[in-house]
Amino acid sequence: MYAQILLFDGFDPLDVIAPFEVLSAGSDSIGGELIVELVAAEGPRLVVSGNRGLALQATGRLDPEKPGFVIVPGAAGPVDGDPDEGAVTIPVLLARFGETAAVKLMRRAMANPDIVVACVCGGSLALAMAGLLEGRRAVTHHLGMDVLDATGVTPIAARVVDDGDLVTSGAVTSGLDLALHLLHRTYGPRIALAVESLFDYERRGTVWTDTGRHAEAV
Repeated sequence: MYAQILLFDGFDPLDVIAPFEVLSAGSDSIGGELIVELVAAEGPRLVVSGNRGLALQATGRLDPEKPGFVIVPGAAGPVDGDPDEGAVTIPVLLARFGETAAVKLMRRAMANPDIVVACVCGGSLALAMAGLLEGRRAVTHHLGMDVLDATGVTPIAARVVDDGDLVTSGAVTSGLDLALHLLHRTYGPRIALAVESLFDYERRGTVWTDTGRHAEAV
């Protein structure tokens, strides 16, 4: 199996590094059978984040035929600013994602039954604004939940939302919880607990799934 973490111009570094470290540690715990890699839609290249010019190297091209996970981070940068005056804000960066070659590849990945697409923070907004999440349940940073709703997504107020072949998480640190959930769901609790112990970190929040009873209004 593969865990392809997608880099795009303006990505948020922690949205990438947190899942990368957790999934790499999980791979070590299962003998290396999960191959974790940084990819870009354009192929190998140095990709500049939205945080002070920090860059990471994509070592391959996003492959929508590889089984496993495709993880989409959010963007980093200012929240406020006038795009008409040249301000490159997080909403601008996420909208630009929809103009890249990544959209066509992500559409193919989402149609592949052997792939689970996972999004950290604004990653779900990037896909939703590109028209890829209509009719799905998802979460993002709390500042973007209304945008999810406006794009035909049902926003769910949970730290991690598991909607089958789409798993999303909230603000930037939730990438830890998302990756641990993927390990738990795929390889079982022993592997997830081994990584939690290694990092001295316990997952936060209840993972939302479309199961169980509905709560009555109080």
